[in-house]
Amino acid sequence: AELFAEKENILNVTLIEPRLKHPTIFNRFDELKPGESLILLNDHDPKPLYYQLRNTMGNIFTWEYLEQGPELFRIKITKNKVEEKEKETVLEKENILNVTLIEPKLKHPTIFVRFDELKSGESLTIHNDHDPKPLYYQLLGERGNIFIWEYLEQGPILWRVKMTKRIAGENDETLGEIAVKDLRKAEVFKKYGLDFCCGGKKTVKEACAEKGIDVTKVEQELQTADKNISSARPLPYNEWSLDFLADYIVNTHHSYIKKTIPDLRSYATKVASVHGVQHPELLPIRQLVEEVCDELSTHMIKEETVLFPYVKQLVASKNNGNATQYGNFNTIKTPINMMEMEHESVGKSLEQIRTLSNNYSLPEDACASYSYLFKTLDEFENDLHIHVHLENNILFPKALELEKK
Repeated sequence: AELFAEKENILNVTLIEPRLKHPTIFNRFDELKPGESLILLNDHDPKPLYYQLRNTMGNIFTWEYLEQGPELFRIKITKNKVEEKEKETVLEKENILNVTLIEPKLKHPTIFVRFDELKSGESLTIHNDHDPKPLYYQLLGERGNIFIWEYLEQGPILWRVKMTKRIAGENDETLGEIAVKDLRKAEVFKKYGLDFCCGGKKTVKEACAEKGIDVTKVEQELQTADKNISSARPLPYNEWSLDFLADYIVNTHHSYIKKTIPDLRSYATKVASVHGVQHPELLPIRQLVEEVCDELSTHMIKEETVLFPYVKQLVASKNNGNATQYGNFNTIKTPINMMEMEHESVGKSLEQIRTLSNNYSLPEDACASYSYLFKTLDEFENDLHIHVHLENNILFPKALELEKK
């Protein structure tokens, strides 16, 4: 029992005058050596203390509930063991501003001054008692796209946001560039209806502004997309040789389109004839399906007989060290421009179909054919997004670069 008493460092907070409670706890915590613990006894959950301690001291302690009410709360607070060099490094890296301690009218001006003092690549972490999202838009409006905004903690009591000043000359990545690096992030774009294939040359901020979407939510989900355990590792398209990628597109995506087109034509016609009176939107949908099928059919022939063979010849020329000339054009840019225009045309038609069908929502009187048509159109559009992404964002830019060389 004596040994146990020596080891346990207990503070009964209920016996302390209210205004002295937190200062007393902070003093007792400061007296702890790394690895030592303080046990608090209280008559309610002292969670606000946790956030104040975290806000003030940083992540240098462990908080463990030994007992959680209803009448007695016992919390064990342990000071983490941190090597002095590591501690100095952490302090050097963390540039923290506790906004809750600043007079309201001075909050944003103070943050702006601290942000302006940052050098390229340096960060400022702000602590606040509510989501500082309005600050994001004010900073974007007044300073431009020169920062990265990252939520480290999101309430309900404490918000921690890390703002990093971009390196000079570093531009915001486009949707296409982000998808090239990690296709799992394309799922975030799909969720918010952001076009990463035909519209892949826009930045996240530009695309969100056009659609009136909260850019902070999109950027936050992009930051965590690659940490989703359920997300399978994407195929390394960007690492493949261009001749292999061209063959992959033909054997995977072109084959899928050729196999699916007859069903799309047949079911679009059948469903429109049976349900067109009750659901008149099926008539323009059938017309759009016909246009998409016609355009893709001729589009794929041009790619397979003209563009892709030239890409393969460029690769062969690079490997053999010889210059190449192919086709009735001076540069590969001519057919690429045509293919991109056709991609955009088909993409707009499929977007119209999605709008007319209310995101492929089935009415109560939908039959099996109705359901199959909408399901197939949805799958067809998703496949086309990947298909066009591989061409617009990987194959075409690399082929243009290879031709220059």
